[in-house]
Amino acid sequence: MNRRTLFTIFAVLAILLVVAGCAAPAAPSGAPAAATSAPGEEAAATGDAGSTLVIAISEDTASLDPGRAFETLPSIIHKATYQTLVTFPPDSVESVIPNLAKSWEISEDGLTYTFMLDENATFANGSAVTAEDVVFSFNRMKNLTGNPSFLASGIASVEAPDAATVVLTLSAPDPSILAKLVFGAFSVVSKADVTANGGTDGADAATADTAETWLNSNSAGSGPYVLESWDPGVETVLVRNENYWGAPAAIERVIFRNIPEAATQKLQLEAGDIDIAFDLSSDQVPSLEGNADVTVYQGLSDTLVFLKGNYNPEVGGAFSDPKVMEAVRYALDYEGLRLLGGGDTVTPASMLPVGFLGAMEANSGIARDVEKAKALLADAGYADGLDAELAYPDFTFAGVNFGTFAQKVQADLNEAGFNITLAPAEVQVALENYRQGQEPFGLWLWLPDYRDSLDYVEFLPDGVVGTRTGWVADTADADILALRDALKVETDDAVRAGQFGEMQDYLMASGPYAPVIQPGLQVGLRSDVQGFVYNPQWRVDVSLISK
Repeated sequence: MNRRTLFTIFAVLAILLVVAGCAAPAAPSGAPAAATSAPGEEAAATGDAGSTLVIAISEDTASLDPGRAFETLPSIIHKATYQTLVTFPPDSVESVIPNLAKSWEISEDGLTYTFMLDENATFANGSAVTAEDVVFSFNRMKNLTGNPSFLASGIASVEAPDAATVVLTLSAPDPSILAKLVFGAFSVVSKADVTANGGTDGADAATADTAETWLNSNSAGSGPYVLESWDPGVETVLVRNENYWGAPAAIERVIFRNIPEAATQKLQLEAGDIDIAFDLSSDQVPSLEGNADVTVYQGLSDTLVFLKGNYNPEVGGAFSDPKVMEAVRYALDYEGLRLLGGGDTVTPASMLPVGFLGAMEANSGIARDVEKAKALLADAGYADGLDAELAYPDFTFAGVNFGTFAQKVQADLNEAGFNITLAPAEVQVALENYRQGQEPFGLWLWLPDYRDSLDYVEFLPDGVVGTRTGWVADTADADILALRDALKVETDDAVRAGQFGEMQDYLMASGPYAPVIQPGLQVGLRSDVQGFVYNPQWRVDVSLISK
């Protein structure tokens, strides 16, 4: 069975899970969850004591503090250096399984989750993982009010009745809470280590906590690796946690090397200078297929590449007009964009990727209509054309070269009456402008923080992305606000699927977005790399790899 076939099977299982409810409780209400696996039960392959794994990736790291990090590479780092209460199996997202929690119970009303910690769990510093550490970690993340803090907004309280028990109480039922708890922002940190280095979980953590600097060069977790160093824009180095309470990692040292160019990643992979290349483009795959020293893992990613306007007139200017954003949607050559992505790339019909509950069929959305786009621009007052800049990060991610796609978008829009000039920026500069809501018009990407369609409610008013596009409740339609609020608490998947359909229809008629592509995935591996498993939540668990 080849890698593509395996990926297809796992993707189908993931889709079936989402239809059935990706964040389904691990046990019936009031009953303990069965522990299907736990750290230490699956032995890692034996590796060389001095072995090193080198991974090339286009770095997007802004922070390695688990309470603040919100990017892709930190998700890989945190999977290796920290642990969460619950997790997914290595090869899929079809079920939530134990991690630091060996079991859990859910109250009949769906508001209270009681987790029983594994008594064997220890931090890299040798101390036991306790409920007090969990309470500190969750409250700190929430009170930092950083990029991932919204994930904890529905948590009313987290308490430790004893050292081995954590009680999580929600303010309202949340069908996605277990899936959320898998995300690295819910990593459990050593309270002693973090507080000793300036950390606090107090209500004033946003201003009082100073542990980020220390956490950017040290780790305080219980995972199979520890952070040795992070040189921003250059490399991140992990070393095996010799005190790990589970099966030891096979590879002693893992180096994540920042190589933004797909061509350079390919050359270094072929030369054997790196072991894994995460950002190959689809057009590089054929030339690698005859190379006995390299294998390629392919499939469909869950990345959503999209265009965004800004509905705050003071920032968005022309792009605060829904008619202008509608013109953008009709101006795009979706088939050309899909072909430019190559491989398994598809065009999502709206702002919900293929494979999630309620998602529309791939390649079934708006058809290009240049004349309609021109008419919409004229209705908006731009009959003579619209001059504007397209901002985007100048990097390659998962094989998508943003510069290449920005040029294609520019050509498509200019054909429809726009006059677009390109405004690339270094990724961290562009990321800051995007997150601060300062871009009138931009090309960006979104990876799900947790495996549930509810994550895409963040594109609605006052959501994480909605806020970045200046779309706030004070100026939004009452209908979309009511739908947003209903989606957050609905637990019946049949009802949810219909609601997500309504959400997509609204976004494609009146939202400040235009979907561009859902790219295919190409990961290059040296043939001696064993145990590589792709998981859409954290991409790769390096502790499973040997050589």
